[in-house]
Formats: sequence, C-alpha cells, structure tokens
Amino acid sequence: MQLPCLFIAPSAKHGRGVYTNEMLEAGTTIEISPVIVLANTDRLLVDKTRLHDYIFEWGEDRSQVSVGLGYLSIYNHACPSNCIYEMDFSAELMRIVTVTSIQKGEELFINYHGDFDNPSPLWFPIEQQ
Repeated sequence: MQLPCLFIAPSAKHGRGVYTNEMLEAGTTIEISPVIVLANTDRLLVDKTRLHDYIFEWGEDRSQVSVGLGYLSIYNHACPSNCIYEMDFSAELMRIVTVTSIQKGEELFINYHGDFDNPSPLWFPIEQQ
C-alpha cells in the first residue's frame, strides 16, 4: 500500500527521493510494503554490490538483512527526519509513518538508524548534489 499522493523525483539531497503532492498530517501511514529477507550468505554477496546501500538490517537481533520493495529503498536520510519506518518481522513488512506534518511538494525522509532524531554517523558517505 502506498498513498497515491507519493511520487519519485530528483532530490536536492541525493539522487532520487520520495515526495508528496498533498499535505500530510503527522502520524499518517504513507506506505506499507513487503520486504525480501536475505540469508546471511546472500548478504555477503549483496555487500559487494551497490545494493549494499539499500538494504535494511532485519530481525530482533539485526542479524539478517532485507531488501525493501515499493519505495522503501528510495527514501533519503535526514536527521531529524520527517518520517519513521516500522518493521513487522513476522509479516515481513515495513511501514513508513510521518512524524511531522509535511507540505505538498516536500521530500519525505527517514533516519537510516531507525529513530527520527538519531544523529549517529552513517556507515557510508552520502554525497550532496
């Protein structure tokens, strides 16, 4: 499920990003998408590719990784972010939920560390464009 107001466009932050063409209230679920959970042996292979920057650590102990379907891997990082992601390990789903109100035309961001305001450095560099 993705709200029909979401779209992908070039991002001033990095490459492409997810945007809204409608105003969104805080607490709005904007996307629920399945993930593909990878075996640890697959992760070793993915870590050697460009896809490494697009996977999510997965499971209660974060010992697995997943590939997000839908727009999940297109959301850019910000701190603080205007959205959070929630993981449902048993259903193999992720939800994107707004944490602030978001204006029409605004880019939607998640914090790659899981908490909208976690300032920890990222494990890979993000280049500004």
